[in-house]
This record gives sequence, structure tokens and C-alpha cells, in this order.
Amino acid sequence: MSKAASYPDSATGQTATALDRVDHAMLALLTDDARISIRALADRLNISRANAYARLDRLTRDGVITGFSAQVAPQRAGLGTSAYVTLTVEQTAWRALNAALRKIPYIEHIALVGGDFDVLLLVRTPDNATLRDVVLESIQAVEGVRASRTWLIFEETTGSGAPWRQAAAEPDLNH
Repeated sequence: MSKAASYPDSATGQTATALDRVDHAMLALLTDDARISIRALADRLNISRANAYARLDRLTRDGVITGFSAQVAPQRAGLGTSAYVTLTVEQTAWRALNAALRKIPYIEHIALVGGDFDVLLLVRTPDNATLRDVVLESIQAVEGVRASRTWLIFEETTGSGAPWRQAAAEPDLNH
């Protein structure tokens, strides 16, 4: 499943699905290990396997869970240079620009944002020379891009994550 295809469609206007503590704990366990078995999931959550299956199906059907994937360490996979690239774009160009950016290799994430710039990209490349080529020859060549700024990433860490991450640490989900 491609990363772009795994994001829910923001144009649907759907509001968030109501999640209880068990749903939050299930999400935490699945984000820690997407390969966990239903039996282990049910045991860790103190629920039946049928309940675990039903919850997993509902979370998937409702678009809360959009896919299951491996987490790849970019540097170990040969992508040792990472950067955030900000773009200022023509305001009427977003849809076409987004489609063009999605075709450029090494762009991992594309976000339309509000503030001093319009688009934030996460770009991961094997080296600085490739990053230069991606930014100067590919990204800046996209119609609608007026300006760009590149911010090299020296080190990355993971934050505490979404609120459901704490649910997995709670010992008793039955209260």
C-alpha cells in the first residue's frame, strides 16, 4: 500500500470516530507492533478474540486504521540526508502542484500549511548532491512553485505520540 493511498480523504468532511479506552489501547499496541496476532491483542486488552476482531474491523472500516506497514530507518535504508523543504506557491495551483510533487522521488511527506509558507515537504535522499538535484531540478521546476527554502535535518527523535499511546501503559482497561 502506498503511503499516499493510506491517508484518509480529507475532502469527505467526516468527523472523528468516537473511541473508547480499549480502542485507544488497541491503536497503541498496533502502532508498536502491527504484526501482533489477534490472540495476543485480545489477551493484552483483556477482551475476547471476537471482540478484538470486531473492533479491528470497525476501526479499519471507519478509516481510523488506514493500513499496516513496516517502519523503515531511512539512514539504514540508504537515505542518509533528510530535509524539510518549504514552498511558497501560487494560491490557485495547489491541486496540480500536489499531483506533480507526489511523482517526484524522495519526497516522503507533503503538507499544505498556513503561515509564512504554503507547503512543507519532508525529503529523504542518499546524499546532499541528490538533495540538491531534487530541490533545484525537480521541486523548483514544478509549475506554481514561486520560492523554496531547505532546512537540513541533523537529528530526529520520536515524540510521545498521540493520546492513545498512554492507554497501552494503563494496567486495567476494565475500570
